[in-house]
Amino acid sequence: MIKPVKTALLLLVLISAGLRPQQTAYAKEPPFSDIGSSYAKDAIIRLYEKGLMKGTTPTRFSPAEPISRAEFAVTIQRLLGLEPVASPIPAFEDVPGGAWYYQSIQASTDLGLTQGKSSRRFAPAEPVSRQEAAVWLSRILNAAYASGPAADGKYKDDASIAAWARPEVYAVSKPGLMNGNDGRFFPGQALTRQEIAAVMDRLLQNPTWSAKLSTPARPSIQIGWQYDQTDAQFKQSILHSNINVLSPRWFFLTKEGSVTNESEASLVSWAKQQGKQVWPLFGNRFDQEATHTLLTSKAKSSELIARVVNSAVQTGVQGINLDFENVAPEDREAFTSFVAEFARRLHEQNMVLSVDLSPDFQTDWTEAYDYAALGKSADYIVLMGYDEHWSGGKAGSVASLPWLEKGLDNLLRKVPSSKVILALPLFSRDWMIGGGSTAAAPSEDLKLSEQFERIKRFGAKSAWNENLGQYVADYRASGNPRRIWLEETRSLTSKYNLAMSRDIAGFAYWHIGGETPEVWPALRNAAKYDAIIGPGH
Repeated sequence: MIKPVKTALLLLVLISAGLRPQQTAYAKEPPFSDIGSSYAKDAIIRLYEKGLMKGTTPTRFSPAEPISRAEFAVTIQRLLGLEPVASPIPAFEDVPGGAWYYQSIQASTDLGLTQGKSSRRFAPAEPVSRQEAAVWLSRILNAAYASGPAADGKYKDDASIAAWARPEVYAVSKPGLMNGNDGRFFPGQALTRQEIAAVMDRLLQNPTWSAKLSTPARPSIQIGWQYDQTDAQFKQSILHSNINVLSPRWFFLTKEGSVTNESEASLVSWAKQQGKQVWPLFGNRFDQEATHTLLTSKAKSSELIARVVNSAVQTGVQGINLDFENVAPEDREAFTSFVAEFARRLHEQNMVLSVDLSPDFQTDWTEAYDYAALGKSADYIVLMGYDEHWSGGKAGSVASLPWLEKGLDNLLRKVPSSKVILALPLFSRDWMIGGGSTAAAPSEDLKLSEQFERIKRFGAKSAWNENLGQYVADYRASGNPRRIWLEETRSLTSKYNLAMSRDIAGFAYWHIGGETPEVWPALRNAAKYDAIIGPGH
């Protein structure tokens, strides 16, 4: 999870690092007619040429005009190399979806880099004060906040600096990123366009950090499960996603103790052409009785493992994703042995085994799983980070951030982070509310596109819940109160950031086809920013 307390120095340096200033005089005609007398002329030109700042008109930069909050947010997005994010849920009521700055503000808000005047108001046209700029810069740069005044003493107008901005003002002053004048910082004064150009250019002059902005995202596993899609539909979804490992639903345990086989060699060939791997899913369809019969017979287990491995070899896949759920607690040792043998047989063929497990909250649902032992045998443990609340239970989030954090950290105490993959939900549930907090509530599973359509159709009002890390939308249908705990770019980015801060091996998604297009650039932004500020932030 991004921690502002550490964010400034890193990004500060990192931004400082982007580009070296040209040492020769600008030979061409300046791009703007009104910067000839500006002290930031050269900085403006360099930022313009790099596409980081534009003019207020095609010929004017308006250097002495205040920079608006929207303009500042767009400049930050460009500086960090973030992709615009067209989220269907506006983070702020005064930032309409059609505004030229909407997608930039959404991108930075998803990452927690910018903030509004309030939880619902961004005030895009208002100027940015110098102390506000200090706070934003400190946050995006991941710099360690100064605990007190600059080394050479306080600013003469220290008493005018707001308490919420004082640490950041001194944090950006110490390295000379933002300077005052005549011993004063002028915290409430509007920041001009030429001032921010000078600040950004100053950041881009540090050669030590120049490589940071171009640092590629850390390689990570990105598994996409196929569900309710034909192979043709699945392929199209994969092409527009971040997925590098396909997991089609090929193998399932039958009631008779055999295994179905829907292997498709053409999908493997296609994946190989796209530079992707295939780890088909082998599931038990939650059938506890059939699973018990299999696990308690060494002969049947070995025979079934051999059949799946032989099929995997024949189709040329790179691994198997094992999804045995609702295993009886008394089969704990047998399941552990089953996974160990499965892993051994796959490793003989240079294939990997990933095992899907629910978060361990000491319930009978997970009693059958020895997480530590399974983590030693399998190559990866895929933590299914969803179903905090499920259909037929009491209403609530599919996966709130605190619940997910607890489940992930429980697993990491038993399994190395290099073996952990976090599965994120590309679905939500629409609940009928009523009957008390402990009563079972009817609900309906929704793809992300379906939740947005429902919000639009019924005019649902959504509000960001900071504690849960997601939006909650309420509406009425047929006279009944209903509620959706939404999954979208901001909530998914929060979960992604949380997991990256633990330096895990990758992510999985249930299920491909459930997402909307803006999810993928939002998660790429999270990976990009993670690469900039480094692991463990």
